Amino acid sequence: MTQVGAFEAKTHLPKLLEQVRNGASFVITRHGHPVAELIPVRTADSDTVRTAIEGLKAFQRRHTLDGLSVRELIEAGRRY
Repeated sequence: MTQVGAFEAKTHLPKLLEQVRNGASFVITRHGHPVAELIPVRTADSDTVRTAIEGLKAFQRRHTLDGLSVRELIEAGRRY
């Protein structure tokens, strides 16, 4: 990763952001010490999101409250 000083990053932020949008990554330093990373945002594709949701639904079906309400569980937790 390319290192960029904090002052340079502040001065040239629009240019750095354009490069990050195109896949570049930077380590921002202050007095030569790394303090932050400027990296592209990772977006989840719809298949990944759909798979995660289905996994949560399957988990929910396998784990029931055995007739208890959520309110009863909260109240029981407060007693202990």
